[in-house]
Amino acid sequence: MHKDDQVKKRYELMEKIQMVDFALVELTLYLDTHPQDNQAIQQFNELVVQSRDLKSIYEQHFGPLRQYGASFSGYPWNWGDSPWPWQL
Repeated sequence: MHKDDQVKKRYELMEKIQMVDFALVELTLYLDTHPQDNQAIQQFNELVVQSRDLKSIYEQHFGPLRQYGASFSGYPWNWGDSPWPWQL
């Protein structure tokens, strides 16, 4: 894959992750006040799976994304590789 295509894919994937995670935050707030809304719970659970899968894809291509033991490191230790997720 060409370097420019790889950079573009990285940004696109990060944007998808951010959109899904934003929706999860909003649904969490909604469900705090509407805990019996089964449709919202279903949507939340679907987005949890989508977020997990997108993050796994990101990590397979671009390195660790999740901190505190939620992501594995490659060899050699690659948490120092940039750009870091918050720099995108």
